[in-house]
Amino acid sequence: MNPSDIDREAIQTEFVRERGYWRPWNDTFLRERPEFLRQYACYAGYPARTGPMSERMVELTYVALDASASHLFESGLRTHMGKALECGATPADIFDVLHLVATQGLASVVQAAAILAQETNPSLIPEGASDPMTLLERLDPGYAEVVQPLLASEGPDHGLVPAEKCLVHIALNACFTAHNPPALRHHIRQGMSLGLNTDQMLQAIQLGAHLSVHGTALGAQVYESLR
Repeated sequence: MNPSDIDREAIQTEFVRERGYWRPWNDTFLRERPEFLRQYACYAGYPARTGPMSERMVELTYVALDASASHLFESGLRTHMGKALECGATPADIFDVLHLVATQGLASVVQAAAILAQETNPSLIPEGASDPMTLLERLDPGYAEVVQPLLASEGPDHGLVPAEKCLVHIALNACFTAHNPPALRHHIRQGMSLGLNTDQMLQAIQLGAHLSVHGTALGAQVYESLR
């Protein structure tokens, strides 16, 4: 197709409809590679458009992904937190998500502690224990004692229900920015016990993939600054 024949206005409209925003990097791509924007909007919008999660829960999941210490993407966080509030999310919902973000690193501590025990003192590893905290309690009871209340605590107001929290955990541990297969498996099993179905959990997994476009956006901004 001749670039002059491309309906850029229609592409912009479609992008905003699918993604809910328009940024300076979009202008650069609209000029240089408009068909990419159309394809990306369709791809990135698909999980939110077709999955079973509510719009509120989709936006709260994006809040977790953008706020995660593995990403820390402020402009996306601002966009999706605003949209979450517009969709009916409460302050309790938002702070439950941020609480979960704060505990994301603990899964790696538990896994690393298991490796440490395997290499230095295998006798500490409990036989048949399914609770990952059991080994941590044996290695450092004091640490386990302060970790458990943090994991179990609830906010003063009603926020996310356990199944919703599980979806956030699944999204965080599935995302390529902090992919953690053992933790992901743990939360998928937890999700099944809470009544989550495959479609719900798959949608949470899919939502993290297009965080990679933030690198694309950065590249477009740098290109624009060099023109």
